[in-house]
Amino acid sequence: MRILIISPIDSGAIRALEQEHDVVCAFNASEEELKKRIADREAVVFRSGVDLSTKVLDCGPALKLMVRAGCGVDNLDLDYVRARQIEFTRIPEPAAQAVAEMAVAMMLALGRNLREADRLWRQGRWAKYEIEGYLLRGKTLGIIGAGNIGTRVGELGAALGMTPIGCVKTSTPAAAARLAEKGIRLASFEDVISQADFLGVHVPLNSSTRNLIDANVLARVKPGAFLVNLARGGVVNEAALFQQLLPGGRLRGAALDVHEREGEGKISPLAGLNNVLLTPHIGSMTVDTQREIGQRVLEITRSFAGRGNGIRLAIPKGNPEANGSEHRESQSRSKPLEIGAQA
Repeated sequence: MRILIISPIDSGAIRALEQEHDVVCAFNASEEELKKRIADREAVVFRSGVDLSTKVLDCGPALKLMVRAGCGVDNLDLDYVRARQIEFTRIPEPAAQAVAEMAVAMMLALGRNLREADRLWRQGRWAKYEIEGYLLRGKTLGIIGAGNIGTRVGELGAALGMTPIGCVKTSTPAAAARLAEKGIRLASFEDVISQADFLGVHVPLNSSTRNLIDANVLARVKPGAFLVNLARGGVVNEAALFQQLLPGGRLRGAALDVHEREGEGKISPLAGLNNVLLTPHIGSMTVDTQREIGQRVLEITRSFAGRGNGIRLAIPKGNPEANGSEHRESQSRSKPLEIGAQA
């Protein structure tokens, strides 16, 4: 099979693919270069940060398989892919645990003011009695998007003694019961933002969630709260967030792994604030996670090639993150409301 890999994945997986298929790698390629590279390719492997426009896909008439090495689909026109009858497969599970652990790491860093402590110590200041923090135990953890990742964050928070409350776009009594079994109480969006001491954002980016956390919402968060965004840049309005992080604002601090503008040379408007922790979209970047994703890419391509390159449409109707769908081989697993997973 002729495969185009346009985002870095585990090097061992790439080597294995090269032994079995005709593989071309085009990392950080421009749109024009992608149009050329995709011309004779039958499969494409990609991640976030790559805009697979219809203009690019139009140049790949032989394309039969697309593998998203992660979960988010905000960089792909699913209706177009469905119309082309291109088989589309996501790999959401491996990254979910990594992103959830990252969320907890960010909450710990914010609560204990580790960024400021590190900064002062590097300047030679022994600020032992100046740096004070907050325990996670006993605090309310608000989860906007209690889907796959959000649920895991809630479980980890509960294990640390937090009280998790979450909201979802739509729910059922059965889904609420499953969340309750994991220690997460389902609440309204308003209750979550107004009660949370630590507010985590774990929803996909689409037309209904763009600027979901805007100036109006931030004006209603609990005074002194911390905000953590591991969803997508664009869900949280950074200009409005900036204002609430200034002295007199409602937020004590924030941590963002995703940003409105991402990529080399881009600088966040929040970079000058000492109460903000910024990371370059590394939520799923663990050695373990990337190896597992690479293995799943191998399994998917082998399975597809083994079917003689037959076409089987694997795209659910609507937004796969909004209706709880997972990769077809994971659908048998019981998960509550898979609306928020991102990677």
